[in-house]
Amino acid sequence: MCQPEVLPAERSFFKKNYPKCLVRSRTPDHYQALALKQDRGSCVFLDGNRRCRVYDHRTAYCHQFPYHIYVSDRVKVELDLSCRGLWSGRGVSALDEAKAIVAVADERIREALPEAAEVYRQFFDACREAGVMEDPSMLRMSVSESLGSFTDLGFLSRILSMSEIEPQMSLAGTQRDAQPDLAALEEAARTAALESLSSDDPLSVPIYGAEDLSWNVFMVDGDTLEWMTADDEGEFHHQEFVKASEIPLKPLEPDGQKILADYVQTLNGRDSFLGSVYYLVDANGYEDDLANAYYGSLATAVLDVLWRASLLDTFFHTGMGARGIREAVIFYDMDRLDAPAIGAFV
Repeated sequence: MCQPEVLPAERSFFKKNYPKCLVRSRTPDHYQALALKQDRGSCVFLDGNRRCRVYDHRTAYCHQFPYHIYVSDRVKVELDLSCRGLWSGRGVSALDEAKAIVAVADERIREALPEAAEVYRQFFDACREAGVMEDPSMLRMSVSESLGSFTDLGFLSRILSMSEIEPQMSLAGTQRDAQPDLAALEEAARTAALESLSSDDPLSVPIYGAEDLSWNVFMVDGDTLEWMTADDEGEFHHQEFVKASEIPLKPLEPDGQKILADYVQTLNGRDSFLGSVYYLVDANGYEDDLANAYYGSLATAVLDVLWRASLLDTFFHTGMGARGIREAVIFYDMDRLDAPAIGAFV
């Protein structure tokens, strides 16, 4: 359901054999890509059995999924947890596959690395000049030491409050709010989740691939949230309306807490998450200390996942345990990897 980009070296095959299937993408940069069914459904090469008709000639974009090569001042491969296969515990070694993908992309990586590294150098210089620079490794270490706390609403409430009022926050000695404002937290969680769902274009909103492999879209108009399913031919079918404000932030179950803590650790280790925090710091004119931006962004991400879990439980009865949080991560993670970052995905 994501439009595959076609690299220059791949265009000749499609121009020769499937010229009508090569189009300009609908994104602002208008790169060349494979067409979608009815310009908004699945890839035109997906057949009725959900098999690729040009699998031996599939694009690098398709070859690479669910691996994302992120270039900052170094190169790192990250896994897109919206791919259900990653949760199965079966298959080949992800590390071996990642190494092979990096080898194939070597030339593109070498082109991107100097430019990305220079952008990072400029960012760090600007942070130091503004007096907001922090050691990223220390920020990550402090989160690793507080993983369980990042699944607690009282702790998230305190983090969000501190990130807004403290000139330079620290996790050391931070205690949870004994009586957090649950209404405010619910509003923050809903706002974070709905921001990415608020579009009148189905192609621009996140797709949730459910356990039955159906494609599900949630679109927002004001406070009204519409659940639709998408079929293989690009048709969208209405399923149900619900008021977004009537979906509560449901309590997390113990086995769900473990899955969520593991996901926090994943985000904490991703260079692209750090790059997205850097992007926000730059966009806000270097007014916020890097620690405030990092901890606040992580707390907001956790609340987003929790509200999406509540949303999915409303429609699919997935609960707020291990199953429900896993499904919320599957729904959220591609959206997370699409967040703007000052580095580059190759």
